[in-house]
Amino acid sequence: MTKPRLHTDDITVGYDKSVISENLTVEIPDGKFTVIVGPNACGKSTLLRALSRLLKPSHGTVLLDGKAISSYPAKEVARRLGLLPQTSIAPDGISVADLVARGRYPHQKLIRQWSAVDEAAVIEAMDATGVTALSARPVDELSGGQQQRVWVAMVLAQQTPLLLLDEPTTFLDIAHQVELLDLLAGLNQENGRTLVAVLHDLNHACRYADHIIAMKDGAVVTEGAPTDVVTAELVEAVFGLPCRIIDDPESHTPLVIPKVGRSQARQGLV
Repeated sequence: MTKPRLHTDDITVGYDKSVISENLTVEIPDGKFTVIVGPNACGKSTLLRALSRLLKPSHGTVLLDGKAISSYPAKEVARRLGLLPQTSIAPDGISVADLVARGRYPHQKLIRQWSAVDEAAVIEAMDATGVTALSARPVDELSGGQQQRVWVAMVLAQQTPLLLLDEPTTFLDIAHQVELLDLLAGLNQENGRTLVAVLHDLNHACRYADHIIAMKDGAVVTEGAPTDVVTAELVEAVFGLPCRIIDDPESHTPLVIPKVGRSQARQGLV
C-alpha cells in the first residue's frame, strides 16, 4: 500500500542525552484530522516536533512525500507543512496584520513579491480566526487568547496542505476553543487538509478527530477512530483516570465521564 504523505520510520528522538521515544513508527492518515493524546511528558509534542523537522531524530527517518524531510530546503518544507508550536514569541511592536502576513513568506521569491493572492490569504485567515478588528494593534498588547488566534491565523495564511498544531487551544476560553476546533475541522472536511493536533482535552479529541494516537512513556499505546479506541480501560491505562464512557448526545462520539473521587463521596455528592 502507498504510504501517507507524512510518516516516521523507526525514529528515536529526545533532547541532549535524554531519549523520549525509541523505534517509533507513525503514519499520519492523508486528508484526516489526527489528534495525539496522552499524559504530560509522554512524548506528544516531541513527536510533533520531529514530524515538523524542528527536532532531528538520532535514528530513523521522518518522510514527507516519499523523501526524508531533512533533504528538503526549509522553504520547501514550509510550503508543504505548516506548524503552530506550543509557544511563540512575536517581534516587539509588530502588528497583527504584519505577523499574519509572515505566513506568506514561504511563497515569496526574488521575482515574485507580495501579490493579490498573498493579500487575499491574509484577509481570509484573519477573518476565519476573528482577528480582523485587531489587525492594526500590536500583538504584544493582546490577551493570551487573542494572541493565540493571531498565531493560528498566521499558520492558516501559509495555506499548506498539511497543518501541525501543538496545543492550539492553549489560553483560549471554552467558547473560543470550540470555535477554533470547528474551524480546523472545517479546513479538513471542506478543503481536504491533513491536520495533526496535540490536545489535552480527551473529549475534544473524541469529538473532532477522525484518528486518535494515544501515547504513554514515549510509545504509541493504540491508534484508530475514537469510537474504536477510546474505552474506559484505555483511559485508565494511559491517564490513570477511572471513568465511564457514554455516548455524546450531540456528536455521538465517546464522552469521558470521570468517576467521583473519594472526597466527593464523603461529602455526600454520590
